[in-house]
Amino acid sequence: QEQLVESGGGSVQSGGSLRLSCIVSVSESISRYYMAWFRQAPGKEREGVASSSSSGDIFYANSVKGRFTISRDDAKNTTYLQMDNLKPEDTAMYYCAADFYWRARLRPLSYSYTYWGQGTQVTVSS
Repeated sequence: QEQLVESGGGSVQSGGSLRLSCIVSVSESISRYYMAWFRQAPGKEREGVASSSSSGDIFYANSVKGRFTISRDDAKNTTYLQMDNLKPEDTAMYYCAADFYWRARLRPLSYSYTYWGQGTQVTVSS
């Protein structure tokens, strides 16, 4: 059974940086998977932040373009989210998600992924 474990969240001041990691425990390489990061702030809907495939398809939400960078190391079954120039509005619980490429490829930032992590909190103060 697939398990996703996020880490790297924390509290930073506006303009700071954080790097989130997500280790995926599966019986095969994540190279067949679309990996994505979502976030949800209190009282708000869940938002797709970034997604990536092993073939290089990368998508970002407009709100984070130019500030966040998604990457992955398929050999380590790990995906990362580098977050720079953080803003208070980035405060949220961040979740890692995964699903087979062929399922998520048409709308990777809004697809209902099958596998989710437990989340890691990111808090940005002004």
